[in-house]
Amino acid sequence: MSNARDIIIRPLVTEKTLSNQDTNNTVVFEVAKGTNKIQIKQAIEEIFNVKVESVNIVNQKPRPKRMGRYVGKTNHLKKAYVKLKDGYNIDILADK
Repeated sequence: MSNARDIIIRPLVTEKTLSNQDTNNTVVFEVAKGTNKIQIKQAIEEIFNVKVESVNIVNQKPRPKRMGRYVGKTNHLKKAYVKLKDGYNIDILADK
């Protein structure tokens, strides 16, 4: 995956991620499944022109869900918690 836009799928915007962004200067993204921390760091720095301090990755496993008699599973997610260096900021809500 050489293209940075293929690595970063979308930002995850929830109440928890927005409060985490305000307090810890950490932004959460959904990333492609076959990527590692170094690729994520390089993609974030290329797309948003910021400096990244650290990257933590969480693999969210699918959970069983049911709607009446129909049984299925939620989607598998790979999330990246990207901590930015002091003085840098990514405003996710400005794009919408």
